Amino acid sequence: MAGRIRPNVTYDGVATFYDTGNGDGACLYGPTDDVMTAAMNHTDYETSQACGAYIRVKAATGASITVRVTNECPLPCAPGQLDLSAAAFAKLATPSAGQVPITWTLLSPTTSDTISIRYKTGSSRYWCGIQAVGHRNPLARLEVHDGNTWRRLPRTEYNYFLSEQGSGCGGDIRLTDIYGETLTVDGVAVRPDVLQGTGTQFKVR
Repeated sequence: MAGRIRPNVTYDGVATFYDTGNGDGACLYGPTDDVMTAAMNHTDYETSQACGAYIRVKAATGASITVRVTNECPLPCAPGQLDLSAAAFAKLATPSAGQVPITWTLLSPTTSDTISIRYKTGSSRYWCGIQAVGHRNPLARLEVHDGNTWRRLPRTEYNYFLSEQGSGCGGDIRLTDIYGETLTVDGVAVRPDVLQGTGTQFKVR
């Protein structure tokens, strides 16, 4: 189920940093006070599959940090590159360095958070965009129950899964992480731009 970012693989690259502003990014999780975040390079972002991934970053200096992917670093960010929040970068190297060689690996961390579902602004039973927030492991697939079958929704660059014709909007949702674990959430009502808790979470890997 994994895409470009795979468990138990070490990636080489460089870390740079940028002004994260209010903390929102291409993953559209919304503003946050979390300063330990990263923008994934365009290639490894992989149509937003990297969104929400927890990454362990180690610098050549020996320092290491854990960050969560909330944004995309567009080209010319190279494969393997992470554009960190300024606060995260400062834990690896002096900001005046501008960039630092790194290695990084995917994590499946312990967390007390559970997954929430959010419908995109403008969603209705005729058209909807669905987003999962707070998942421990990267999300590989989101499906909606459409009649007697599960229908896989296409994923957008901005980290929503779209039901263009409204199929399954407001119904049961099935989430699958990159390890193949599946969680089913019963009957999530269409409430645009509202985080709705599910009480569920993927296993630590």
